[in-house]
Amino acid sequence: MKLLAVSVGRPRDLDWRGRRVRTSIFKTPVTGRVRVTRLNLAGDEQSDLTVHGGPDKAVYAYPGEHYAAWRRELPNAELGFGAFGENLTTEGLLEHEVSIGDRLRIGTAEFVITQPRMPCYKLGVRFGNPEMVKRFHHSGRNGFYFAVTREGELGAGDAIERLERDTGGLTVADVVKLYVEDDDKQPLLERASRHPALPASWRDYFQKRLWAADG
Repeated sequence: MKLLAVSVGRPRDLDWRGRRVRTSIFKTPVTGRVRVTRLNLAGDEQSDLTVHGGPDKAVYAYPGEHYAAWRRELPNAELGFGAFGENLTTEGLLEHEVSIGDRLRIGTAEFVITQPRMPCYKLGVRFGNPEMVKRFHHSGRNGFYFAVTREGELGAGDAIERLERDTGGLTVADVVKLYVEDDDKQPLLERASRHPALPASWRDYFQKRLWAADG
């Protein structure tokens, strides 16, 4: 497993469907070592902290393996690493193979996987297509967020080391399936509603689904 690219971006303002939008989804790969802090990477900045960023969504990782499929589906799009707004483009970490709570080391920084990425309308802004959000949700190629458990530095080419595999039985793909397909499989909902590494907002959402299913 390794890190293919590190990408950062600052907020920019642009016009979208008749209104002015500020977004940081446009990321550019950088060279050299990049500092990782509890809330972000050096040189990167989230635009709207009410829905982006924070300790549970400090760094967004996206499997580089998905780019081949997107290039086939979107032949006219420019799809260099960072195109989906990710900070880290990875190799060897796929949604159905990694679990919420898995702990990783990249360079001297350490991370825990907290949740899948469920993008807002700004992904549509990035691709000039409002349907891109729904398409991304249902693709299963979501990527995932990291919380930073140890600050440090990393760079493209670094090995990704798995420090601990979570035993809670909840993969990133499981969470996406529960959300996108509205799948009310009781055992999976129960695991999601109580998994300690899943942010409270997600646990609350799945707990309400459990109550509704029981009602």
